[in-house]
Amino acid sequence: MDIILLLLCAFAGYALGSVNSSVIIGRIYGIDIRNEGSKNAGLTNALRVLGKKAAVMVLAGDILKGVIAVLLGSLVSRWAGSLGQYFSVAAGTFAVIGHNWPVYFKFKGGKGILTTATVIFMLDWRIGLVVLVLFVLVVALSKYVSLGSITGAFAVPLVAFAFGHDLVFICFMLFLSALAIFRHKANINRLMNGKENKLSFSKKGRSGSDE
Repeated sequence: MDIILLLLCAFAGYALGSVNSSVIIGRIYGIDIRNEGSKNAGLTNALRVLGKKAAVMVLAGDILKGVIAVLLGSLVSRWAGSLGQYFSVAAGTFAVIGHNWPVYFKFKGGKGILTTATVIFMLDWRIGLVVLVLFVLVVALSKYVSLGSITGAFAVPLVAFAFGHDLVFICFMLFLSALAIFRHKANINRLMNGKENKLSFSKKGRSGSDE
């Protein structure tokens, strides 16, 4: 029974994650965000292409689906046995997978950083806080948002281990970390070649990562 419930949580998480806010908001504005700007279906590209109001809606949507996925897993775990503690983790992880490869939008989504961060905060706010501080420090010092995202992702399983989580939880965190880094492979290539865009608040400035 636990296995069936776990799979249902994972499926529900994926279904929620596939509701890609930037694609939906973009269509309301009459465009496909995946064909505009950096062509990434994420918050940063929505801000650049659609503006602040649209970006706020995308922000809310990406956070909300991570929150709902984790809460749903927690709710279902009440009817489970020993595996119930991992229902929230599975639902949250698959919400991120759904964001990256949404079934409703031909499996072409964003990088999932915002949804990943939401899921981590929901699962253990201490991990989220440590990673957030690290992200802010790296971005402040380097002016590369992508480098902050990659560094934060790399730190997630290490921080989970430091806080005493079990092996299964750490493996889930390791998967989320690897997924986030993989989705930044183009940014990594630009960083290595000195072609990545730095964070700028000027009108012509561009953020170094599309989350």
